Amino acid sequence: MRVLFTTLGSPSHGRAQLPLARALAAAGHDVLVVTNPTLASVFAQDDVRVDARTGEFTPRSFITPELIERANLPGQGGDTPQDALERLVPHIISGPMARKLWEENLPAAQEFGPDLILRDGMDLSSCLVAEHLGVPQLPTPSGTSNLIDPAAVLPGLNALRKELGLATQEDPLSVVPHGRVDYVPPAFSFAQHLPPSWSYRQTVTVDRGSVLPGWIARLPTDRPLVLAALGTALPMIRDLAAADEDVALPLPMLDPVETLRSMIEAVSRLEECTVVVATSGLPADTDGLPPHVHVTDRVPQPLLLESVDLFLTHGGFNSIREALRTATPMAVLPQFGDQFANARRVERLGLGREITDRTPEGIAKAARAVLTDPAVLARAREARLAMLTLPEIDSAVTDLQKLV
Repeated sequence: MRVLFTTLGSPSHGRAQLPLARALAAAGHDVLVVTNPTLASVFAQDDVRVDARTGEFTPRSFITPELIERANLPGQGGDTPQDALERLVPHIISGPMARKLWEENLPAAQEFGPDLILRDGMDLSSCLVAEHLGVPQLPTPSGTSNLIDPAAVLPGLNALRKELGLATQEDPLSVVPHGRVDYVPPAFSFAQHLPPSWSYRQTVTVDRGSVLPGWIARLPTDRPLVLAALGTALPMIRDLAAADEDVALPLPMLDPVETLRSMIEAVSRLEECTVVVATSGLPADTDGLPPHVHVTDRVPQPLLLESVDLFLTHGGFNSIREALRTATPMAVLPQFGDQFANARRVERLGLGREITDRTPEGIAKAARAVLTDPAVLARAREARLAMLTLPEIDSAVTDLQKLV
């Protein structure tokens, strides 16, 4: 079986696909990943082929004044900037972004001749590539798949179908005609508009050879352990935003450096805890920190979460799944995109709290509330048990073979 993956966005999108790509390659199938040069390194240590022909993902590539005007419809002036962005995204990914990716992905697919396409949730062009080639396609786990309403992207995709000579579709769920891949059980799904998925067990570790640094093993264990982290996407998005200062975005980008500063100030107030802060390379002022706060660039997050009592997180979908797998209560401080919806979903599911007061005082208050709420811990354990009922990722290979 020849399986084509498409990957774009941030490294977290690639890491969400790695377990599935590895399982397929280990079973003897031919796997090709089409991505951009920045993300190609995510797959460098695996037995898969990588075609880094896709252009880099930047706001300048897709956002136009016409799209911004279309997203900010009359009568919606009371909406928040995040509301405006959520209206804008469907127009982007089903319009100029899908058209550009079609031009890049179709030649790669025609050369490879896939039997199956497993696409990035942001890549709607592969829906049309699959229709053109007559092969099935499924989105892989991503926050975008969870957030986007298929009805909102149908008009843009149908316009592109007409332009490309493909048959238009009436059913919004034509974007997922064969379902979707997820690593979360249905009872804890974060998908707002999509039907039940092909669910498999969240992989404990993705990065091969990862180990915790020795200094973490020497931390005090007579108090709660807190991990605060902003993920891997934010530094990249910060750099892209700085490079695209001339693009009029529909909302100001929250400054991840300022958010990190607030997080560090907040956890400095948690004297009753031991705190590890992972900055993902963002600049942080560590002068004068209290001894219970330990700042590092990076840490193997899935491993550390196995021993963490509270996860102070930006709410990326990868991070949330890792916390579900380890029964770690969450305090979610969203930054952009699907993270706001994820934070609300975490609170509705009883797995933690959304932080709406972004001051250090507000963050610390929310963290303490989660740490001292036994109902949150019980619910997190329930989620982990539900995660453990899912089949392991290797069973996806058999399922996908049957689908093809």
